[in-house]
Amino acid sequence: MAGSLTSGSVESSVDLSKKKFAIVVAEWNSEITEALYSGAVESLLSHGVKKKDIIRKNVPGTFELTLGALWQAEEKNIDAVLCLGCVIQGETPHFDYICQAVAYGITEVNIKTRKPVIFGVLTTLDKQQAFDRAGGKHGNKGEEAALTAIKMLNF
Repeated sequence: MAGSLTSGSVESSVDLSKKKFAIVVAEWNSEITEALYSGAVESLLSHGVKKKDIIRKNVPGTFELTLGALWQAEEKNIDAVLCLGCVIQGETPHFDYICQAVAYGITEVNIKTRKPVIFGVLTTLDKQQAFDRAGGKHGNKGEEAALTAIKMLNF
C-alpha cells in the first residue's frame, strides 16, 4: 500500500487519549460498512484513543450520514467525526445523486462546525471493488478515515 494513508502510522502532536471520536456508520451495505468500522476503530485504538472515547452511531443509509454527522459534530465533547458508508453503482442515476449529495453535505458539516468530519464513503462500481477497499487488496478505507481525522486534529 505504498503511498496510501494506511502504509504507516501517523505521528501525533495531540494527546489522542484525551480526544473523543464519533463514528457514524451507514447500515446499508453492512458487510462493507462493518469492515470499515472495524478498521477505523483498530486504527484509533492503536494511536492511543481510549475505547470509551469512540462513540458509534448508526444511520439507515449513506444519505443519512450528513445529518448524523451534524448531530455528532454539534456535541461539544466530540473532537472529530468519521462518516462510513458504501454506495455501489446500479443501473439508475441514483448513485450519482447520493454520492454528490453526501460529499457536499459532509463538506458543509465540516465548515459549519469547524471540526474534522471525515468522508469515509466508498463509491464503487461493484461489490468486489467495495470489498477490496474494506480490508481487501486496497487496504481499509475505514482505517484511512481514522488516520485522516488524526491528521486534521494535528493541523
